Parts: sequence; structure tokens; C-alpha cells
Amino acid sequence: MLLNTYKENQKLFYINFLESTPSGSSLAYRGDLVLIQGEVGDDKGHLMPPKAVVRESVILAGDKIDMLIGGLDKMELLPLLLDAYKADFAADMKSILFVVNLTKPVQVAIEGINLILIPLVQGVPWNEAMEELALEKSDFKGQTPAEKLETMLAELAGYKPKKYAEVSLEEALGMTNNAVRETHGAL
Repeated sequence: MLLNTYKENQKLFYINFLESTPSGSSLAYRGDLVLIQGEVGDDKGHLMPPKAVVRESVILAGDKIDMLIGGLDKMELLPLLLDAYKADFAADMKSILFVVNLTKPVQVAIEGINLILIPLVQGVPWNEAMEELALEKSDFKGQTPAEKLETMLAELAGYKPKKYAEVSLEEALGMTNNAVRETHGAL
């Protein structure tokens, strides 16, 4: 399956979980999706941490990516995501990307696939997607992690964000500010 190939090619980082859905037709993943690999860090070929990732990604995929949710630190990373993974997008892929320096929520169609882009300086993409889709923790009660992703995909499949303007990729790339991701914890 596609996500196993990503794992073998070190495109998955900080793996929270990677498991089969109950039907066995897809894999569910939570963790970072690598956009720019880190450099080789030793003579055994181990890589340093990636230089850019889709943070806290939520992916459901069989042979193609059916759902992609995650966070980008900058809009300029969106073309890197598209270059690296667009060939693996299912024709009906559902996606919400939370972008730190985006000025307002928009929708962008890329070869028929609708990407929902939402500003987010701090927060967790999974939690923000739940809020965007009006899902509650009780909607996931008793489910395995993979089943939770299937529930999210089912809700996302019927979601139509009419309040977000549809813009071109070029327009969206210009809708930025100087916001940076807020960090917390010890300094």
C-alpha cells in the first residue's frame, strides 16, 4: 500500500500510528509527512530531521490518498506538497490544510481536487478539522484510530464550505502575512 511505500522511503516522520482500516483496503496514518528530507547525518545513511513537513498529518490511503489533513508553516510549501504527492492523490481526495501564514480561508481546485485552506497559527490539525466539520469526541467513541479516520473522511465527503471563496492556486499563494507558528513550552 502507498503509505508503506512512504514509510520505506522515509517520507513519514514522527509516526503517531500507521495501521490498517478494519476492511484492510486502506492504511490510516497520523504523523508528519515529509516535504523536504533532512541531510544524511552519519556514515550509515541515517537522515537528519526533515527540513519541511506537513505537520500532524492525517492520511487515509490505499493505492491513492483518499484524505489528507495537516498543517503547513507557510503557503510557499503548498507547491512542494503538490510536486511531491499530487500524483498519489485519488481523483476524489478530500483535504483540509491549515496554513500558518494564510490570511483567510479559501478553496483551491487542483486538477479537479478541492483543497480547503484555513489559517491556523496555533492548534492541532486533527482538532481543528473536528471543529470545522462539527464533529464531537462522542462521534468517535469506541473506535480504533483507523476507524476514527474513516469517520472523519465520511464527514468530509459531504462537507461543502460555501463560505470560503474559490480562488486559483496563484491567488492563494499571494494571500499571506508574516505570521509564524506559535510554540509553547520551556524556552
